[in-house]
Amino acid sequence: MSQPTAIRVLIIDDHAIVRQGLVAMIDNQPDMTLVGQAGNGQEAIDQYRQLQPDVTLMDLRMPQVSGVDATMAICAEFAHAHIIILTTYDGDEDIYRGLRAGAKGYLLKDAEPEELLSAIHVVHRGQQYIPAHVGAKLAQRINHRELSDRELEVLQLVAQGMSNLQISAALNIAESTVKSNINHILSKLGAKDRTQATIIALKRGIASL
Repeated sequence: MSQPTAIRVLIIDDHAIVRQGLVAMIDNQPDMTLVGQAGNGQEAIDQYRQLQPDVTLMDLRMPQVSGVDATMAICAEFAHAHIIILTTYDGDEDIYRGLRAGAKGYLLKDAEPEELLSAIHVVHRGQQYIPAHVGAKLAQRINHRELSDRELEVLQLVAQGMSNLQISAALNIAESTVKSNINHILSKLGAKDRTQATIIALKRGIASL
């Protein structure tokens, strides 16, 4: 009787120590085999094209190309890609963007090893793996009002501490337009001022520093 084929796993993370830990865990599983690893989103896309693994563990925030953008690119090219976002970020916007990009699972790095191994098996079978607390955050996100692309741009610059005049110059728009966008942002986020809007945006993963 032939042995089942091992699950071929690709690991993407910009922190070498995290990759080493994941490599050691995968190597210790009799039904899994590591086929490659990479440290940024562009390498992830290149490695995926070359190796076409069964399951990919994808970090969310990485240099050059983010995990969301890499996931989106891979899923656009390979419709049956099985990608699990593995990250420290649990903001509802992070979760929403990761799953919308095409990921089949979303797991935090503080999860127990047994849960990660279970997630790999579940996603490999073609099912989604979304823990209860992640699903709850996703439900919250669905109830939030969507920010426009321009509002997201303005919010990112607000989070970086720019004044209305600086944002106006950076985006080449009128200062009155900046003020209008900020008013819309405050309303949609339920924030009373720029500082609270920044805190909410960072917590939810809408903006980053």
